[in-house]
Amino acid sequence: MAGINKVILIGNLGRDPETMTFDNGVKKTTFSLATSESYKNKEGNRVDQTEWHNIVLWRGLAEVAEKYLQKGSQIYLEGKIKTRSYEQDGKKKYVTEIFGDNMTMLGRREGGSNGEYQKKVAQTETAQEPDVVVPDDDLPF
Repeated sequence: MAGINKVILIGNLGRDPETMTFDNGVKKTTFSLATSESYKNKEGNRVDQTEWHNIVLWRGLAEVAEKYLQKGSQIYLEGKIKTRSYEQDGKKKYVTEIFGDNMTMLGRREGGSNGEYQKKVAQTETAQEPDVVVPDDDLPF
């Protein structure tokens, strides 16, 4: 039986998206996404817990994110988890990223009238990343 790698997140962007365009015209957009949950501890106090996710979007989704998203935007995202490693100063480091393949923008539209809500849906043709050479300086720090 094959495994399943599926992630569903609803959260807010922690920073403006950063987009790279490769020589073949393919776009890659990255940003951080915060998801929060609340619970009551054993003393009865409310505790808010925030998780930060590194998001990677390719092609059409990258273009939508570049054009419409900004820090604070709320989105619904479906994708899969990928972990990669690299060496820095002789130590092996790991990065976990969410590669999005379906995204819906949520929340209020900037400049909307009478509290209108805008909902845009974008989906890539494929969840596979393109055959591009990513520069070595494309590290998350």
